Amino acid sequence: MILVVLHHSVLAYTRFSHFDRVHYLWSSAPIVDAAKWLGFDLIVLFNDSYFMPLMFLLSGLFVWSSLTRKGSLAYARDRLLRLGLPFAVAVVSVIPLAYYPSFRMTGATAGFGEFWTTTIFHGPWPSGPAWFVGVVLAFDLATAAIHATFRRPTAAGASNFMARPLQCFGFLVALSAIGFLPLLMVAGPSRWLSFGPFAVQSSRIGLYGGYFMAGILAGRHGLQRFAAAVENASAWHWPLLAGMLYLGFVALQIVRRAGWLSLPPPTWLRLYGLYIVLFCAAATIAWFAIVVRFVRRPTALGDSLAANTYGIYLLHYAAVIWLQYALLDLAGYAIVKATLVFVVALLLSWGCTIVLRRIPVVARVI
Repeated sequence: MILVVLHHSVLAYTRFSHFDRVHYLWSSAPIVDAAKWLGFDLIVLFNDSYFMPLMFLLSGLFVWSSLTRKGSLAYARDRLLRLGLPFAVAVVSVIPLAYYPSFRMTGATAGFGEFWTTTIFHGPWPSGPAWFVGVVLAFDLATAAIHATFRRPTAAGASNFMARPLQCFGFLVALSAIGFLPLLMVAGPSRWLSFGPFAVQSSRIGLYGGYFMAGILAGRHGLQRFAAAVENASAWHWPLLAGMLYLGFVALQIVRRAGWLSLPPPTWLRLYGLYIVLFCAAATIAWFAIVVRFVRRPTALGDSLAANTYGIYLLHYAAVIWLQYALLDLAGYAIVKATLVFVVALLLSWGCTIVLRRIPVVARVI
């Protein structure tokens, strides 16, 4: 979650960022500052290449145990409460509030009330980071329906793959290659599929679904078994592999932008897809290896972050965008501005979540 807040905090200060004053939602980021730093491009490239698939895998880890304990119908009702309700609240409150500064940057003078009414009733209706919650809800409901139809699915062999790091890597690569590469070649890397506030990156639907399924399989035969298998592997082999793949990915981007190698666009797209598939799998296992090996004891700060992560995800975007908007006309280095946005947005959304969770109804949901 810290990486998510950091990712959104630095987007305004990347060199590739551009703002479209005619169609503000076509911009690379809601706010684009004149202050820029190349290092933020590398952070965004790193995060964007793997951390949403990782979040889908994490979202699938406890699905099997929940379905077994609650049953399909109760599980679906619970997901509608804990995912559907926050999604609905976020897309009619936090998200319009977050995008209003971006709308103002086009030169528009309409007040927030008029902007909100147009967004909700006429569109376009962006969902911001809440898109993830909507897609996880769809995956959860589909899983509940499958579970209700096939009471005893046979996936023991695939579950065993998730319990061995090297085989897990191969399994993730195969899953994501099947689900991602064909859609990437058809839809390209940037197109989004949207309906009202529901949205997902067209080429990554299969990638996200594959990692969600991998999370279910990893959790089916016990997370302790999966964690033990990861721990038995060298904690540094996987981060080293992920780092080497990332450097290769950066080199590929540099070669393409510099025009040092003339290849047809479909070939570049295939290379891009191949790196995403390999790096996603390596980075996912690398994070598990590092955390399982080195994070041994709970801490008060870590427990608080874990308890309030969901609320931080739902609230942070509005804080990030308004802080970036407030800093637009101030002279300063991109690193200073981004650091200020990141720290204040994280603490503000964290603190607001702590306060909101003191309300029993809210605490039950998030």
